[in-house]
Amino acid sequence: MTDEEQLLVALRRGDEQAFATLIDAYSPALLRVAVTYVRTRDVAEEVVQETWLGVIRGLDRFEGRGSLRSWLFTILRNTAISRGERERRSVPMSALALEEDDGPLLDPERFLPPNHARYPGHWAMAPTAWPVPEEGLLAGETRDVIASAIRELPPTQRAVIGLRDVEGWSSEEVCDALELSEGNQRVLIHRARTKVRAALERYFGTVEPTLAEG
Repeated sequence: MTDEEQLLVALRRGDEQAFATLIDAYSPALLRVAVTYVRTRDVAEEVVQETWLGVIRGLDRFEGRGSLRSWLFTILRNTAISRGERERRSVPMSALALEEDDGPLLDPERFLPPNHARYPGHWAMAPTAWPVPEEGLLAGETRDVIASAIRELPPTQRAVIGLRDVEGWSSEEVCDALELSEGNQRVLIHRARTKVRAALERYFGTVEPTLAEG
């Protein structure tokens, strides 16, 4: 019997510890997805709570044809869409992905102009070399910068980078949970990571590169 099958058996016999484990494991990811369907975090939290109630009511009907995780996110999507329709705030994921095509990924002033005599389009201000982990990259302040940068992202970018880089999901799993095409997922994760990197660059500062002579 697989771990998931054992978990299902425990859930169906009303094991409170098994259910608490499930909630702890999936609530953060469920919330990341919920906020892409509704306008506020408070409503998203209510959607997650309603999702867990749906899980409790539906456990006996879950046939295990797909993974437990896929089933959880199907319930979440249905709950969020229903809640969004009641509030007239639901937006298709594909539309969100298109709306988040929000201009240059990096400040154009970071690069030399296309007509530069020697280095057209090259970095004018290059990223500072970041400290290696033992020098402080994983220090609390840096983690705070990353977390703050993620919070400032548009909802779908925030969900994608949260699932990929915080929760450790694969691109296929993210596409399934957020109902995104692989192409949209790649664009969203690239934009999200670029913005987080830009925030880290601002934190560490920038330096002028030495342009080679010759």
